[in-house]
Amino acid sequence: MASKVRRPSHAGSWYTDNPKQLSEELEGWLKSCGLTKSPDVRGVIAPHAGYSYSGRAAAYAFGNIDPSNISRVFLLGPSHHYYTPKCALSTATVYKTPIGDLPIDLEVNEELKATGKFELMNIRVDEAEHSMEMHLPYLAKVFEGHPVKIVPILVGAVSAENEAMYGQILAKYVDDPTNFFSVSSDFCHWGSRFNYMHYDKKHGPIYKSIEALDKMGMDIIETGDPESFKQYLLEYDNTICGRHPISVFLHMLRNCSTKIKIKFLRYEQSSQCHTTRDSSVSYASAAAKIDDSSSS
Repeated sequence: MASKVRRPSHAGSWYTDNPKQLSEELEGWLKSCGLTKSPDVRGVIAPHAGYSYSGRAAAYAFGNIDPSNISRVFLLGPSHHYYTPKCALSTATVYKTPIGDLPIDLEVNEELKATGKFELMNIRVDEAEHSMEMHLPYLAKVFEGHPVKIVPILVGAVSAENEAMYGQILAKYVDDPTNFFSVSSDFCHWGSRFNYMHYDKKHGPIYKSIEALDKMGMDIIETGDPESFKQYLLEYDNTICGRHPISVFLHMLRNCSTKIKIKFLRYEQSSQCHTTRDSSVSYASAAAKIDDSSSS
């Protein structure tokens, strides 16, 4: 089959397209987060903003990955520009990054296609979307010297019942320990430019209120309960752009046989909001790890 390349369309703007500089930047962030790689970590939730904003925070997710036993990474990212009520698969055969190429697992892609529940995104839609691309250089860096294939899944504006349906379809892949899951989401987008200005004064300054709101969501995600997360979103409408990928992931963890627990390891804001003229985006990184505490 002829190869069909997805170019790193955001290199040179959202992150450097200089391979040496990019490599050093990622190595620096991974080193400074000081995490020990663990084979028990089977997935991450990580931000997808430009690296000058969220590159450091993202290292607290990707720094947990022990690449030695993993041969496949499923990417779950939200759709920012293209509307679909479904999940979409890539039509590319390889995703390029400035520091190495990541081939798509065509076999698994075909398996998912065969369910009849996924649509295909064309290469223009694929290249316009940044949510999964921003995870690729980190994955290319962490898996340096380890052959790995990827399965990118663009998660559209999926209904609650379809989040559960996709979670059920994908759950079996969680039970294969050679599979890994990279879930892409930023947290609160606050300010008039995002049309979101929830402020609970009891927390003091605005940025503290944003932090309390985000942490409430993070705590709920850690419980692993997709219904509680849905309820939280209905109540506060927090602008977590990866709400659908996160929900699908929660349903996957609920439906698989492996007991896996999500834990957030880092929280940052792009800036601190003090007045209603300010704006910020929050970034949170989590690891989804095999939970031994319940093996009794």
